[in-house]
Amino acid sequence: MLDWLRDYIWPAASVMTPAEIAAATAVGIIENLRTGATTVIDHQYLHPGGAHDDAVLETADRLGVRFLLARGWADRNYEPRLTETVPEVLERTSAVARRWHGAGDGRIRVETAPLIPWGCSDEAVRAATAASRSWGAGMHVHCAETAVEVEMNLQERGMRHVHWLDSLGVLGPDTQLAHSVWLDSDEIDLVAARGATVVHCPVSNMYLASGVAPIPEMLRRGVSVALASDGPGSNNRQDLFEAMKVAVLLQKVHHLDPVILQPEHALHMATRGGARAAGLGDRIGAIEAGRLADLVVVDLNSVFVAPVHRVVSALVFNVTPREVRHVVVDGRLVMRDRDLLVADEQAELRAAVQCCRELFERAGLGQPLRLD
Repeated sequence: MLDWLRDYIWPAASVMTPAEIAAATAVGIIENLRTGATTVIDHQYLHPGGAHDDAVLETADRLGVRFLLARGWADRNYEPRLTETVPEVLERTSAVARRWHGAGDGRIRVETAPLIPWGCSDEAVRAATAASRSWGAGMHVHCAETAVEVEMNLQERGMRHVHWLDSLGVLGPDTQLAHSVWLDSDEIDLVAARGATVVHCPVSNMYLASGVAPIPEMLRRGVSVALASDGPGSNNRQDLFEAMKVAVLLQKVHHLDPVILQPEHALHMATRGGARAAGLGDRIGAIEAGRLADLVVVDLNSVFVAPVHRVVSALVFNVTPREVRHVVVDGRLVMRDRDLLVADEQAELRAAVQCCRELFERAGLGQPLRLD
């Protein structure tokens, strides 16, 4: 993973313009809406300039998605062009929160997001945690994604990731622990005790060969788990239906046990688990009286799905984005009969393709394949 960051992600991220990040955000949100994701947590850690967060949030607001900006940062051991000092992190994130937290009738929110343990100092993590909670938001952090990173933390700090985060006062019901692949038994119990949510990214973990998260054990011990696609750089897709299916199948083959994780678990992680991770566990994630109207309608009569014997199995193992017909966010119809109502999809895609070509050339990464 570290080679991937150094050779591909950092060169592009360091020269990305606000217009390019807006274009990338647009196609990412459109893809999420088309796959039925009404809420997105975006760990946005690309800050080569000062306007990138606003570009992301303006795009999210325009497209009508429910959006939590996990404003990422690193203050050490990172690509210099993307590194920020502690005062810069606090000033810039607080300013973004003042402008955007609660915007769009509450659809848009902002939280702080220490990027990775080896890229963040103890001082910065403590200060950012306090700042985020001061405006009623939580924390998002990469945790134990790879065995190498856990070993790095043990050598430097003498603690595994979860115990280190807890020592800084980070762990709580408002904490999202992305990946959490390499948690030991004590860490699982501590996450459960603190009420934090593990954000499971099975496709990304397979793509980067990070490992297999102990999801069945987490669930048995009372850990709240959300399901996620992770970013397209480590997945290539934004598809929660794919994530649900892969989450179940990965555990089956890893444990050689065909019943160790059930489709009901995957659906819960993708809905109620995700709602809890976003700090909206009592407002979205289920179709119940009094909850916000975030709804997805899928076509169970599709030839790829029917005949349906168990709805939950069909949703997890059969349905793909092609079956998503209607999407409603906060009572607003954003997709009807597979027609996106909030943007000109082809125009957004053309803009993103052009931005991608220009970015790759400027970053020295060659040219993406031309299809026109």
